[in-house]
Amino acid sequence: MKKGDLQMKAILVNEDKSLRWDNVPNPVLTENEVLVKVEYAALNRADLMQREGDYPPPAGCPEWMGLEVSGEIVEMTDGAKAKSNYKIGDKVCALLGGGGYAEYVSVKYDMCMPVPKNCTMAEAAAIPEAFATAYLKLFVEGHAKSGDTLLMQAGASGLASVIIPMAKAFGLHVVTTVISNPENIKHLGADLVVDTRIQSLPEVLKTEEAAGRAIDIAIDCLGGQNLGDCLPYVKYGCRWIVIATLAGTNTNIDLKNIYKKNIRIVGSTLRSRTPEMKALILSNLVKEVWSRVESGEVKPTVYKILPITEAEAAHDILYRGENVGKVVLKVQ
Repeated sequence: MKKGDLQMKAILVNEDKSLRWDNVPNPVLTENEVLVKVEYAALNRADLMQREGDYPPPAGCPEWMGLEVSGEIVEMTDGAKAKSNYKIGDKVCALLGGGGYAEYVSVKYDMCMPVPKNCTMAEAAAIPEAFATAYLKLFVEGHAKSGDTLLMQAGASGLASVIIPMAKAFGLHVVTTVISNPENIKHLGADLVVDTRIQSLPEVLKTEEAAGRAIDIAIDCLGGQNLGDCLPYVKYGCRWIVIATLAGTNTNIDLKNIYKKNIRIVGSTLRSRTPEMKALILSNLVKEVWSRVESGEVKPTVYKILPITEAEAAHDILYRGENVGKVVLKVQ
């Protein structure tokens, strides 16, 4: 595609933070990149943060949002042809630094993955960011192994809809939290669902510790005071991985408990990882997880599909927290 041509559309953010579907320059491929005609783009909470001006895209990425897409490869550089097994016409899903809310994206070949068998293109769009994040938190940060106990906060979230079944597929015991009807996430297969509207999570973890099921790994998108209140009841050597602070940025921690139990509190985001690290995670996903996706053991949960022109309504679903699983935009 020629630089400067205004031949594609993307979702842009207006000064008042509203969204519009408008003309933007077509992507210009650099070495080792492929051009993907986007069929679906999945939403992430990072998109909301970027829209609000709190999560800028990495240098070199488009200004518009979108971290994961599915679509068809329609153009390839010589480097991408030489270094990958992809060809024009292949269906792929891709992890992006940004720019997915558009008709086309340019992406390095090693940020693409083949669409798993038995997955729709809408489901495939919901895979890259969530599955790569899940793999990073569980196996890179959390050192998860069969028999471990995982606490996954916000069980109705899009990320939890991947992490819970992935953890179960690899033999973990899973505890999760909700602020809605626990039946809504029954299909994910968590061993224990804590309804924090009526239950105290620290008290539940205290009971679990007494029963020999203390937490080995926590993946926490909530933070807030509950974080500090829960730490006395985790297992020695627990890895508490903080990925967001939706319930508050401050907590009180008994530091003596931290060193007595050898607890690791880890801050982690996928977006800040190097391209090399992201490529390794995607490669490992295809090698270690794809067979479980194709067998149905691990499967993305799509809550709703909306046209790309209704991106603002799609964002509102995430703002309200009503989704159980991923919200996806249909582009083509």
